[in-house]
Amino acid sequence: LPRSIFGRCVALCAYVRMCLAAVYVCLNVQSDLIFCDSISACLVVFRLFRLFGLCQAPLFFYCHFPDLLLTEHQGFFKRLYRYVVDRLEGWSIGMADLICVNSNFTKGVVAETFPHLDATKLKVLYPTLNTKFFDSAPETELEDVPSSAKYLFVSINRYERKKNIKLAIDAFAELKSLISDDLYRECYLVIAGGFDKLNEENLLHHRELKEYSVDAAISTKQIAFLRSPSDSVKIELLRRSTAVLYTPSNEHFGIVPVEAMYMRSCVIAVNSGGPNESIENGSSGFLVESNARAFAEVMAKLIRGELNRQEIGEAGRKRVQSLFTFEQFSRKLETLMQSLV
Repeated sequence: LPRSIFGRCVALCAYVRMCLAAVYVCLNVQSDLIFCDSISACLVVFRLFRLFGLCQAPLFFYCHFPDLLLTEHQGFFKRLYRYVVDRLEGWSIGMADLICVNSNFTKGVVAETFPHLDATKLKVLYPTLNTKFFDSAPETELEDVPSSAKYLFVSINRYERKKNIKLAIDAFAELKSLISDDLYRECYLVIAGGFDKLNEENLLHHRELKEYSVDAAISTKQIAFLRSPSDSVKIELLRRSTAVLYTPSNEHFGIVPVEAMYMRSCVIAVNSGGPNESIENGSSGFLVESNARAFAEVMAKLIRGELNRQEIGEAGRKRVQSLFTFEQFSRKLETLMQSLV
């Protein structure tokens, strides 16, 4: 089945594929429990088969974020199309016996978006981190970072405008007014993120950010833009960074701060959304207002040695080990599943 119809109706095609997969499962697979991820439309099929006694397995649904809040509703036909799809999402999600979300922030959004849901069905199950992969990653040469870069600041996000990457550039520019010229010359900013050359926004925003850094008077010798860096380069950036600048607001969860903390890097993030839960402010990282000055002040303190980077790094590592490891995830997931079966 196609993923789209001439580039349109992506959600509808995904719904149809999931519903057909659900029919196959009901007719051909003996299930103790059914786990559905992201797309709730298939829950309708499972419920229908349950009515006829053909599928009695409890339904477990993992909701990353309401889809209706992630898409635009511009144009008459788009609004009409989304009206049908959004109503189906709202109706079908309630058919799960248990609904898990990736953060308390998302839990609040889901409850507000779908007020008809039984609040007792909503549970928080934080995403996990493959710590063994990070532990086994070898040290890698960072060809784009000069040896003169003593203080490395890193932003890792997809090249999308909603990620507010310009804030990282503004903060790096603002940093110049808070430290000496000699110290600032030893600073370096890396903007790294997912990049798809077929994605128009990725192409345009990458170009916009490069032009924006010039307008912000940041020397090309102090900034690099990496497109879809390898995992080894990404991990090395986290390992060597003075701080990771996490700029999105109201992020559903945000795995980058968790990855950074596990690599003992200090995280400076906007004080909203998922980072409010993953970061312990002042201990494992810093939660600040969404403005350049707030970010730059913490960056300057790190450079001047007013904050103990080693203690912050160790606190971040311990926080990840206590909340976000695969062992923690699997233990809670098993408990939730056992409650259904």
